[in-house]
Order: sequence, then structure tokens, then C-alpha cells
Amino acid sequence: MAGQEGGALMQVVVLAGGLGTRLRGVIPDGTPKPMATVAGRPFLEWVLDDCLRAGATDFVLLVGHRADVIRDHFGSTYSGVPIRYATEAAPSGTGGAVRDALPLLEDRFVVMNGDTFVGAPLRDLVGALDDAEFAMALASVPDVGRFGGVAIEHGRVTALREKGPSGPGMINAGVYAMRRRFVESFPADSFLSFERDVMEPRVPELRPPFTACFGTFFDIGVPDDLRAADAWFRSGDGARRVVTTTDD
Repeated sequence: MAGQEGGALMQVVVLAGGLGTRLRGVIPDGTPKPMATVAGRPFLEWVLDDCLRAGATDFVLLVGHRADVIRDHFGSTYSGVPIRYATEAAPSGTGGAVRDALPLLEDRFVVMNGDTFVGAPLRDLVGALDDAEFAMALASVPDVGRFGGVAIEHGRVTALREKGPSGPGMINAGVYAMRRRFVESFPADSFLSFERDVMEPRVPELRPPFTACFGTFFDIGVPDDLRAADAWFRSGDGARRVVTTTDD
């Protein structure tokens, strides 16, 4: 596939290897976290639908724990868009999983978590790579305490803040646009957290641009948030979101 130009989104890489340990007793044993049922469907389907709305033409799923469950469900295409898989032989962290998928990656691509629904303006995010190595989506939330905030200056992220202080603000939404050469610069550690080992030390140097998301943000990592996502999608708001094209 040809690489992306300008702000046109082509490739979306989804981290889908989560264990879901905090959801034990809420989802069936052995179910990968992105496959938790939300409004009668695997949560990952809602995520991919929103990517399709934004113009995705290629998916790469980074799988590990019970990869067979995800492969058997989605196969090689989703709504006509090809899916390829990069499978961890052993847990390698978020950064390690992306780095190990390099043979499948285009020059520009989006990376997101399969257990988070953000609805980020992905084309704008990819377009921000015209003068950057990577770009971030930030979500507006009523309480940054659980996630940790960010420091912003002149349209750039200058630092990531620790979890703790509460109150409304912007947080790292876990959706990024990256250049392939940026991933090639990752350390070769066997286990590499993108957030801790790559972003935290390099954000002050790189000062990545960002796009802001003021809509719905769901991270289904804990039971209360899984139930909140289920209620939102059942209300019809989520369904309308993923079938309405707004990025023409």
C-alpha cells in the first residue's frame, strides 16, 4: 500500500493485547479486554467502526493474550477493509508491540488502544505529522486525577503530568499519529512501554502537536467505565456517532 500524504488517513494500528485483569468477574475468563461485550457487540467493533468513519483503509491489530479470539472473530477483513495481525510471542509492552510490527507499518499511521473509544479527528492528527515525528490526541475529561494531565504551550505538549490532582482538564487520550522513522528510533528493550519509556523522556524535546477531543471518552479498563460505555452505546448516541461521516 502506498504511504499517506497530507492529512489523509490510511492505516490504523490498534493495540489489542490487553489482559483485562481488572474486569475479571465482569467479562468471561479468557476474553481479551477489547472483546468485552458493549451494547451487544465486542467493544473493538465500535472502535473499528469509528475508524472507518474517519477514513481508515488498512488495519493492523497488535494482539497477544488470546489472539485466537480476535483473529477468529475478525478474520482478514472488516467491512471490506483489510486486517493484518502482529502477534506478541511474549508480552513486550505498548512500545515493544508497535516496534515489533515495523514490517507492517506505513510511513505515517495512527496508533490507538483497542479498549478506549475517543472519536479523535484522525485525519487532522495525521496531518500534524507534516512538521513532527509524532502527534497526540488529547481528551477533555471532568476529572484528570485517574489519568494524569498534560502541560501545553503554544499548541504543543511540553510535559506529561503524574496522576493525582483532580479536576477538569485535558489528558493524553492514547491516540497518536507516528512516522515510521520515529518508531525505528525506539529502544531495543525486550519490554518497552511507549508511555513511560518513549513519551515521558522525549516529549519535552519533541514537543508534539496535538488535536483536542471534546466529545465522548471511554476507557473500559474498570467495571464502572465498561458499564458506562455499554449504557452510552445502547442509548443510540454511540451508534449515531460511528455511522455519521463528519470528516468530508
